[in-house]
Amino acid sequence: MYQNTPPWRTIRLTRRGRFALIATGAVVAGIAVAVPLLTLESDGDSRPSSLLIPEGWRSGQVYAAVDKALALPAGTTKNSLGRAGLKLPNDAEGNPEGYLFPATYPLAEKTTPESLLTSMVDTANKKFNGAPMAAGAQRNAMNVYQAVTIASIVQAEAASKADMGKVARVVFNRLERGMPLQMDSTINYALNRATLKTTSDDTKLDSPYNSYQRMGLPPTPIDNPGEDAMRAAISPTPGDWLYFVTVKPGDTRFTADYAEHQRNVAEFNAGQKKAGSAK
Repeated sequence: MYQNTPPWRTIRLTRRGRFALIATGAVVAGIAVAVPLLTLESDGDSRPSSLLIPEGWRSGQVYAAVDKALALPAGTTKNSLGRAGLKLPNDAEGNPEGYLFPATYPLAEKTTPESLLTSMVDTANKKFNGAPMAAGAQRNAMNVYQAVTIASIVQAEAASKADMGKVARVVFNRLERGMPLQMDSTINYALNRATLKTTSDDTKLDSPYNSYQRMGLPPTPIDNPGEDAMRAAISPTPGDWLYFVTVKPGDTRFTADYAEHQRNVAEFNAGQKKAGSAK
């Protein structure tokens, strides 16, 4: 049925479409990504009055941000998980990744890591378990936790809000066809990094988060997605796409045809080469 589909090792989706593995296996780095910095809001006192958790942060980033906001030793928030009594889905097995909802949280004098984590998870449960989200997940033959996992991939991969529904559709199309997802963002999660450079050796990583070697979804979300990504996960844009690449900012191309994808990647690589020689 997929005789015209190239070997899995030659197919490379891109993290937000900004780098691509061409058929030879070479990795071409694209545009640098600025890692979000901790955002604190203060009313003039030495202690901040609120903490902003951006969409797409991983749990480790959230823990570090809480430690900094509350002026606690590094690792304090992570070590408080067992005491927080978080109301997580059974599938999460105690891991709050995906449920530390991105929002602005007030910081009071008596705020603790446990209270902040509880607020984040409670907010996520209200957002994700409401009728629209839960019904949308059921409509797509998945539970809410699986929808959050897809949303986390969408959050990591989509170059813009407008692309989120299409990225979600690529995920669904690949799952339905029994294809590995082959998302670089899952490998980056396994390696706890945010690099744009993913090598062929990286794709051989022995990890349940290696979506080149493992079929289906990763075992947990890979970040904490926002509502836009979640909506995309339960209502993906109709289409037959299997590949995507951002040729240049604002120009992400989705296709079901591998040959067309190769041409798009070639155009991307040519643009990167031209930009590099102009420096």
